[in-house]
Amino acid sequence: MVKFLKPNKVVIVLQGRFAGRKAVIVKQFNEGTTRERPYGHCLVAGMMKYPKEVIRKDSAKKTAKKSRVKASIKVVNYSRIIPTRYTLDVDLKDVVSAGALTSRDKKVTDAKETKKQDKSSSDVLDLLNE
Repeated sequence: MVKFLKPNKVVIVLQGRFAGRKAVIVKQFNEGTTRERPYGHCLVAGMMKYPKEVIRKDSAKKTAKKSRVKASIKVVNYSRIIPTRYTLDVDLKDVVSAGALTSRDKKVTDAKETKKQDKSSSDVLDLLNE
């Protein structure tokens, strides 16, 4: 069905709590995987919380607090995302696994690893902050 939604493609989430947020496709499932998800869907990693604007008169503590980012991992239906023309060179397949959503602990650790990976790559933050 959908052949252009590949890993590392930047998408915009349309519905739900993260509506309007940008995310990156980690893995796609063109055919349904189980009875619970018989439709095409993908595993995305995105930003829950973007860094805020830092001004010169802010203290170091306030600057550090404003610079924090928070990552999220989610399985999304294809009809709930819009692809953009951008792709990222960051490989998140090693960091995030499809089994991460089975337990809360795995999901939290994978989200933290995604955040570290995003911090190390400045082009990811620039693209997601546009």
